[in-house]
Amino acid sequence: MIRPDVQKWGQTTDDLRQLATEAPHPRTRERFLALFVIAAGQSNATLWAARVGRCDECVLGWVHAYNARGPEAMTYRRTGGRAPLLRPRPRHASSRPSGVPSRRTTASRAAAGRWGSCGGGSATRSGGRCRGRRCTAC
Repeated sequence: MIRPDVQKWGQTTDDLRQLATEAPHPRTRERFLALFVIAAGQSNATLWAARVGRCDECVLGWVHAYNARGPEAMTYRRTGGRAPLLRPRPRHASSRPSGVPSRRTTASRAAAGRWGSCGGGSATRSGGRCRGRRCTAC
């Protein structure tokens, strides 16, 4: 079973938890939360991926990227497309965390066929595509 090598980067699991709560972007928070849960032994990458609606290759890719390039590899970088026209509205405290889709969201995406290919790039083994698995776009 693969685990994040936190000692290699001079970090602890508490550091990963802190980064998961304080990172500015939701995708970065999701990645650090996955690393924290896996490093703490609470879950493995495959089970965590199923729990949050990601493909297992994406989560494994995050662990491999962290082990190879450190915490900087987890920060989300916008890679293209148009810039958003409007700034996102602030979320209410009662809304769900970004990494846990609701059952309604998951069912509606599956029914509509909107489980697309992820933008995981080199993080996935299949060249940036999830091969049709249920993934909410990394």
